[in-house]
Amino acid sequence: MSTSQYIVVIGATSHIAQQCCRLWAEQGPCEFLLVGRDAQRTEQVAADLRARGAAVSAQVQTLDFDDPDAAAALARSAQARGRVDIVLIAHGALPDQAQCQSELRAAQQALHINGLSPALLAEAFAGPMQQANHGRLCIIGSVAGDRGRKSNYVYGAAKGLLERYAQGLQHRLAGTAVRVTLAKPGPTDTPMTARLKQGGARLASAQAVAQRIVRAIEAGRPVVYAPAQWALIMLVIRNLPRRVFHKLDI
Repeated sequence: MSTSQYIVVIGATSHIAQQCCRLWAEQGPCEFLLVGRDAQRTEQVAADLRARGAAVSAQVQTLDFDDPDAAAALARSAQARGRVDIVLIAHGALPDQAQCQSELRAAQQALHINGLSPALLAEAFAGPMQQANHGRLCIIGSVAGDRGRKSNYVYGAAKGLLERYAQGLQHRLAGTAVRVTLAKPGPTDTPMTARLKQGGARLASAQAVAQRIVRAIEAGRPVVYAPAQWALIMLVIRNLPRRVFHKLDI
C-alpha cells in the first residue's frame, strides 16, 4: 500500500498550485494542508481535491502573508502534524508597473508579496525540514527575475530576490536530503495575467506549467523553466549587451 504524502501548499488558490495539487492527487494517497488568505476560496480548492478520491484529504488554514510570526507558527504547526514531504510556495500578485512607479506603497506591497514573503515562508520551513533531513521545497519565482526590464522591473526585482535566496538555501542544504527547487514560469494563462491575455499575449497553460514543476520537484532539480523554451529565451535576454538591450521595448 502506498504511503500517503504530506504536502503543504502556500497560496493554494493559485491556478498553478491547484494544477500541481491535482497531479499529486492522481499519483496516490495525499494529505494536503492548503494555505491561503481567503478561507472560502481555499476551501473550494480543498473540496475539489477531496472529490478526487478517498485517498486524498485536505485541510485548510488561513494566513496573513505579511506576518513573519504567522509564517513561523505555520511551519511549526505543519511539522507537528507529521513529517512534511513537499512544501510548495506559490503565492504572489502581478502588479501594475506604472502604479508602482507612481505609488511607493504599491511598489512596497509588490516587493513584499512577490519576494520577501515567499522567502520568509521558505526560511520558516527550511529549518524543520533540515532537522528532519527530509523533504522537497519549491518556490515559484518567474522568468521576470532573470533580468530587469522596464515593463515589470518591480515584479522582476522581487523574483530576482527569490533567485538569490533559493541559491543560498540550496547551498545551505547541499549536504542534506532536503532539495530546493526554484520554478520559473513564463507568462501563464491564469487570472493574474488576464490583462496580458486581453492584450494578445501568448500564454502557456497552467496545467502544462504544473506538470514541469511537479516533475522537477520529484527529481530534486534546482531550477526549472516552464515551459522549457524559456530557458533559452532568458539565456539570450540575460546575455544581450546593455546597449542592445536598452533599445528593446520589453
